[in-house]
Amino acid sequence: MRLVLKAYAVALRARIATDSDRGDVPGWVLITMMTAGIVVALWVVAEPTLRNLLTGALNIAGDPNK
Repeated sequence: MRLVLKAYAVALRARIATDSDRGDVPGWVLITMMTAGIVVALWVVAEPTLRNLLTGALNIAGDPNK
């Protein structure tokens, strides 16, 4: 058991020492830009329907200031 733990510790130290991967920044930028594009596209399509839905709900509820 002790030998296995020692081998694991040596392998872990070697991996940490040679691990220079700092992340995939261009990939994250691409994902963020694609998500923003999808949101904008859906907003353009759904905006008239959402506006009508909100206007109808507010008209049913009435003016709370009266």
